[in-house]
Amino acid sequence: MKPIIKYLAAAAALLAVASCGKFSGTPREITIQAGIGAMTKVATTGDKAAFEAGDKIAVFAWTGDKTAVPAARAVDGVANTLGTDGKWTPAAQMLWDDDESAHYFLGVYPLRTITDFTADPYTLDPADQKASDLLLATNLIGLTPSATPVALVFGHAMARLDVNLAFRNQWGTTPTVSSVTATAKKAATVDLLSAAVTPTGDAAKVALAKKSDAAWSGLQVPQTGLRTLTITIDGQDYVFTHSADIPLVGGQYTTLNLTMGRDTIELDSIVITDWQAGTSIDGGDVFKPAS
Repeated sequence: MKPIIKYLAAAAALLAVASCGKFSGTPREITIQAGIGAMTKVATTGDKAAFEAGDKIAVFAWTGDKTAVPAARAVDGVANTLGTDGKWTPAAQMLWDDDESAHYFLGVYPLRTITDFTADPYTLDPADQKASDLLLATNLIGLTPSATPVALVFGHAMARLDVNLAFRNQWGTTPTVSSVTATAKKAATVDLLSAAVTPTGDAAKVALAKKSDAAWSGLQVPQTGLRTLTITIDGQDYVFTHSADIPLVGGQYTTLNLTMGRDTIELDSIVITDWQAGTSIDGGDVFKPAS
């Protein structure tokens, strides 16, 4: 009988090891609670907003190394839709892998298919600001099923450029501005966990969205090297060239205040704002190219 007892004891030990970290009962469902903090989702309107009913985010969850998203994941990009009741409904059931392992989370808006979490390709579409407003949320504390719902606080990966125009009396009335463009790169790769953005490609004219003849705004890829803006009035291009780089930082917006004459434009200030407070930078030149 002793060999049998030893065999049964060994079998029980193996079973215990096999079940270690698994659920003691019914697998538990993951629920989330997502918000944008003090930052706006609509890139060109205001500074404070929230997700809207019908918005969709992709949710990822995994165990193991919190600094890298593995190929095998507990939750693999499940679409979650915000309802009118303020609750997020997943398109498929999201389950914790087990009771004990630390789980890590990533949220991405707008909903997109992701194959490379360290270098996700991004291209700014100036004509579709909402779709270009990449928002990311990570929760890397290391959660277990007792921590539910999972909090995901989103922040902007891209930068925003606001241009305010004032016009001298020599214009008579506020002129009709047909376009404002920034000479910048509009493609990048994004590390989704760190929100680090690496610009790619060549600089080109990136159009800002018109709010009024005196106010223009648009998303930009975070980068260095932006110094030139072009303002078009009655078919004439007015080129602003700053003496230093105009800051474009993810999660911040830069406000450029310009006063335009018919022959010259003066830079009043550059204000860099983290959706809360900013500082001013003075200096710069604008010219009208010879016809």
